[in-house]
Amino acid sequence: MATKEQIQNARDTLKIPNHLAIILDGNGRWAERKHLPRKLGHAQGCETLEQTIRDCNELGIKYLTVYGFSTENWKRSEEEVGALMALFHKYIIKLKKVAMDEGCRVISIGDRSRFSPSLIDALNEIEELTKDLTEMTLVLALNYGGRDEIARATRRMYKAVAAGELDPDTITEQTVSAYLDTAGIPDPDLLVRTSGEIRLSNFLIWQLAYTEIYVTDVLWPDFNMDELIKAVEAFSKRDRRFGGRKK
Repeated sequence: MATKEQIQNARDTLKIPNHLAIILDGNGRWAERKHLPRKLGHAQGCETLEQTIRDCNELGIKYLTVYGFSTENWKRSEEEVGALMALFHKYIIKLKKVAMDEGCRVISIGDRSRFSPSLIDALNEIEELTKDLTEMTLVLALNYGGRDEIARATRRMYKAVAAGELDPDTITEQTVSAYLDTAGIPDPDLLVRTSGEIRLSNFLIWQLAYTEIYVTDVLWPDFNMDELIKAVEAFSKRDRRFGGRKK
């Protein structure tokens, strides 16, 4: 594990991303390798997320967005989906303490319409409880898909145009961003994907246009401060030109 000195050195010498996004991949494989039920892998993944929130706060990362459940994950077995929904509800309740301890505002993005009323209530409650916290922001992407987000944003813009509230000739990239679930949140600087898969999996496909990508073979339940620092070290070496070039 990283020592206090290593963590402080990282803060002092590395370029710390303002916004880190993570695709939490590998929970099921972690459990299978240990001959455990997949749901225990997801439970361990939640424990890892709690520590990662603390680690990000310690490093000075201000925004952390995590891909918890995609619009495509409903295709998994009914047993696994049911276990995930129960775990989310339990975890959201447990997350309150971590958020309060870390001064962390919690918000969720995605389509809540398929969630149970109790899970929706839990999400509403933690958002209300933490809305004024300012140390960092945790964004939970639940029943989220990048294409679905853009489709929903498009429908909202269409209604605004039909109501005379939006002039279609004035629509810019900034206008579109304002209708997305992530309105008001800066685009991620760094995307980390665990488990070695090299794809975006329909995650933040608008917002990741110029995000640096770091892939690690480490499975999500084994991700820790050491691995986070490795990702930030790699990010620090990137030359971010955003389509331009240095003089």
